[in-house]
Amino acid sequence: MPRANGINSHLAGEYFVAAELYRRGYTVAMTLGNAKAIDLFAERDGRTVNVQVKAIAKRQNVGWPMMRDKVIPGIVYVFVCLNEAPAPPNYFIATSDEARKKVKQYTTRGIVDLTSVRSEEFIDRWDKIEAGLTSPNAPKRRRGSA
Repeated sequence: MPRANGINSHLAGEYFVAAELYRRGYTVAMTLGNAKAIDLFAERDGRTVNVQVKAIAKRQNVGWPMMRDKVIPGIVYVFVCLNEAPAPPNYFIATSDEARKKVKQYTTRGIVDLTSVRSEEFIDRWDKIEAGLTSPNAPKRRRGSA
């Protein structure tokens, strides 16, 4: 069987998260492109949340590449470990403030280590999606708030 590449892993992660949000009662729209800041828009009862998905293929991967200065305030981050079949994916969900704190920043790269989010604070915390919902007329969040 051919190995999945990083682009396919990311796309698969977006689809898994979109399906899970749909299953939980959200209307979901995916954005297109390779260098986008927001992967999914989720809506329920006229309120929306922006979601950024980070995906890795399996637990043997160290974690998700991510630079601290690229974490956008007000976005919910879903870190996905796709796992090998037949195991289902694992979801680790963080606010932008939580995600920023989990980035191990090096000179030219950063990473969110899988072990740093493997706790009850992040595992399957879909309630953070609900908490991130904003009404269409709500004032925009300022940089630094989440």
